[in-house]
Amino acid sequence: MQLALTVGVDITVPPSVNLGTGFVGGVLTGQLGTVEVRDQRGNVNPNLWVATVSATAFVTGGGGAQRTIANGQVSYWSGPAVRSTGGGTLVPGQLTQAQAVALNVTREAFRKTAGNGNNTVSWVPTIRIAVPSTVVAGAYTGTITHSVA
Repeated sequence: MQLALTVGVDITVPPSVNLGTGFVGGVLTGQLGTVEVRDQRGNVNPNLWVATVSATAFVTGGGGAQRTIANGQVSYWSGPAVRSTGGGTLVPGQLTQAQAVALNVTREAFRKTAGNGNNTVSWVPTIRIAVPSTVVAGAYTGTITHSVA
């Protein structure tokens, strides 16, 4: 899911991702695909923005205690910019796995802290899901939402 909250700034994300198979009591890690912010506000000075990320719980079947992985079990790190154009200072929210944050609340994914002119930045975030030993096996689905303002 994507949301653009500032006119002239857009964000695109992959439509859906299958992270594969994990094991009850284990950890599942995978990349979400390329996320891109495009700032087309031209000479607005400064034209700063913040991209954020949040997640729902992951559920299987009808949900419930044994069929839900809380969003606090989902960790995220943006990694570095994989492509950028234009000027400005672009700062990843979490450069490395060691800086991963739980998505139990909305977190910063990337930010432009200085500069003006049109620009783009792309990154390939990674998520890690700690699968509790108390849940049943199944195909779990959830939503990770990026937005920019």
